[in-house]
Amino acid sequence: MAFLTTLWLMLMEILDLYPDVPIIKRPGEINAWDNAEFREAVKATGRSQFIVGGIVTDVCVTFLSLSLREEGYSVWANVEASGTTSTLIRDVSNSRMQAAGVHLAGLFSIAADLFRDWRNPPGAEKMSEWYAKYAPAYLVTAQLFNAAKGNSTS
Repeated sequence: MAFLTTLWLMLMEILDLYPDVPIIKRPGEINAWDNAEFREAVKATGRSQFIVGGIVTDVCVTFLSLSLREEGYSVWANVEASGTTSTLIRDVSNSRMQAAGVHLAGLFSIAADLFRDWRNPPGAEKMSEWYAKYAPAYLVTAQLFNAAKGNSTS
């Protein structure tokens, strides 16, 4: 239950940052890419890279990731943002995506890749707050950077 609460809070924070983002409801399609409204919304962004997460790794994440790759998009699957019924199914799904050219990464890796430099806006302090809230195990990295700045080792 704590995981779902954290997930919901993160989703709400994202929606607060982007209040005008459309929420697309699928009437029954299992693969989000099979929904025309979703597909058009993705294309309308003009972006070439997408980060994918979903409830079930072997269905939600894999199906959409493979469809996006087939369309020529660069896809990053957040392997920590979904789950499945067994280690075997997780491994098979991840292998299937990887074979299709999907990049597999975790939350911290994706956030760091987007952030690129502790000096970039919003800065190490704001990112530390985010890590403390959503990825506390990685907060120490930001703390070490800030400590190193203080003693001229960075």
